[in-house]
Amino acid sequence: MEEILKEQRMLSFVQENAARGDPQSVVDTIDKYCREVEWAMNVGDEKGLIVDKVVKERDPSVILELGTYCGYSAIRIARLLRPEARLFTLELNPVHAAVAKQMIEFSGIQDKVKVLEGSTGTIIPQLKEKHHVDTLDFVFLDHAKEEYTPDTKLLEECRLLKEGSVLLADNVVYPGIPDFLEYVRTCGRYDCTNYPSHAQYMNVDDALEKAVFKGYL
Repeated sequence: MEEILKEQRMLSFVQENAARGDPQSVVDTIDKYCREVEWAMNVGDEKGLIVDKVVKERDPSVILELGTYCGYSAIRIARLLRPEARLFTLELNPVHAAVAKQMIEFSGIQDKVKVLEGSTGTIIPQLKEKHHVDTLDFVFLDHAKEEYTPDTKLLEECRLLKEGSVLLADNVVYPGIPDFLEYVRTCGRYDCTNYPSHAQYMNVDDALEKAVFKGYL
């Protein structure tokens, strides 16, 4: 018998307990599942409030998320966006990408959110030509931790950032991404703000780092 994966169990829980077409209901139901049934690696409700705050401040039109997992943060961000905004979310794992697409469709935000399946190293350089992205207003980094720094540099090399573009990185304390913090804080291209918090659904110190691009020096 085929094993039912955690991600599929979480999707079924949402489909059975959340209100279809209501992104907030989906977000709340995923949080409930992760606190009461089994842990999963979404950004979570506590750090999610910080994501909300930064998204509202920037009010972005073109958004890139690196690492969608099951779609939680894409849904969380999309529910705050203006109608014409576009959110591209990248996912390497095909099982996770399939679950995310179903979560996003159930939430009713599929017109705003496009799941791109594949590696960041392949997809980021395609964004301008293939997906008609000029520059990005907001980037949420929540994928493989060793990729944060090279992908940030790749975004710069592809000229996808502009003055005022916001990078928001999760998990910079737990498990920790010292090379990324050193890069954005010392390269001279970013104004950085740290937001202390806790790891998703755990009483473990963590933080988000906001890096606002100042331009190509």
